[in-house]
Amino acid sequence: MESSRGRIMAHMLDAAENASPVEAVEAVTRELGAALGARSVAFLIADLSGRALVRLAHVPLDGAGEGRRDGAEVATVMPFDGGPAEQALRTQTVQVVAQPDRWMVLAPVTDRGEAIGLLEMILPDEPAPRALEEMSRTAHVLAFVVIANRRHTDLFEWGQRTTPFTLSGEIQRRLLPGSFTCEASAFTLSGWLEPAASIGGDTFDYSLARDVLHFSVTDAMGHGVASALTATLGVGSLRNSRRRGVDLVGQAEAANSDVAEHATVPGSYITAVLGRLELRTGVCALLNAGHVSPLLVRDGYTRALPLPANFPLGMFAGTAYRAGEITLRPGDRLVVVTDGMRERNAASLDLPAMLRSVTGLHPREAARALADAVLEVSGLTLADDATLFILDWHGGHSEDRRTSAGADQTRASTALPD
Repeated sequence: MESSRGRIMAHMLDAAENASPVEAVEAVTRELGAALGARSVAFLIADLSGRALVRLAHVPLDGAGEGRRDGAEVATVMPFDGGPAEQALRTQTVQVVAQPDRWMVLAPVTDRGEAIGLLEMILPDEPAPRALEEMSRTAHVLAFVVIANRRHTDLFEWGQRTTPFTLSGEIQRRLLPGSFTCEASAFTLSGWLEPAASIGGDTFDYSLARDVLHFSVTDAMGHGVASALTATLGVGSLRNSRRRGVDLVGQAEAANSDVAEHATVPGSYITAVLGRLELRTGVCALLNAGHVSPLLVRDGYTRALPLPANFPLGMFAGTAYRAGEITLRPGDRLVVVTDGMRERNAASLDLPAMLRSVTGLHPREAARALADAVLEVSGLTLADDATLFILDWHGGHSEDRRTSAGADQTRASTALPD
């Protein structure tokens, strides 16, 4: 079995490397389907809204055709409906569905908690448990194929966009991290951005060092391209100083100076929460630059964290900044939002109560639930970007994670009720 598994993996990786980046996933799924005796195999990518899957590639293996070879790209949107596909992503477990004369298997394509999509396989017979394990592993390999090849093509990004982007939206998209979710031994995090009709300049970011996690949530003043450019200046400055080893206060002071000096619109500024979490101790330094206060969910209670007051970045050149500090305990959830989560109709949302109601969800699903709640009270067209960043602290930085096919099953969300 091990040698057979090794051959399958080797053939998949060879197929991915020999194909062009645009065709790599099709090549891999074709190899996989042939090895497992599947009638057909498809890769369904998660769209950027987090509320649907998109069918990008379909590789028939029963002689019914060769798939798309005419150069026309087709993306079919499949909204979540609480069915097996959504359950597979939510619970990070393989779903097996009996259908007339065939069986459908849905395996999560995941890496470090980032739900990239699903591998859908149609089989003539019910798969044995060992075959399901093989499919789960190969779906995990497919995650790396997607991650490696999406650097070279717009195909995957195009497929994920169920709505067109404006220029300001395109700029804003480039400021976000490559993955919205990350699982590590000591923490799980997930960020979310619900854009306004006219982009409001929100961003979130994070970077993991050996023993430190850096993160930020920022909100540039104004809307549209001008706001996106101000956000670009702020995020670029923060990343630059972080990569030069500058401490948290130094990062804020550098960004303050850079925005004040280089912003294209006079008087531009950025509100922000910057964080630096020591992974060995749980000590988290937080700096609030004119932003909404971070929230801590602990033992079933939600409270705003009192931090030293600072001016927004870029408002006054030469301003000194101060940071506060909190020691996180295992089970704590730290939440940072932008004012789009609190403005106008969204202010009627009882955010502390909502946070308590989603404590059992993985940050990935908790973020989506909170975004859905904001849209429910505000309407589908937001007046301002609504952004949130959720960090769960588990402790145990020196320990290895307990994972299965790219996800820690002990942290996954429970299944939706029937």
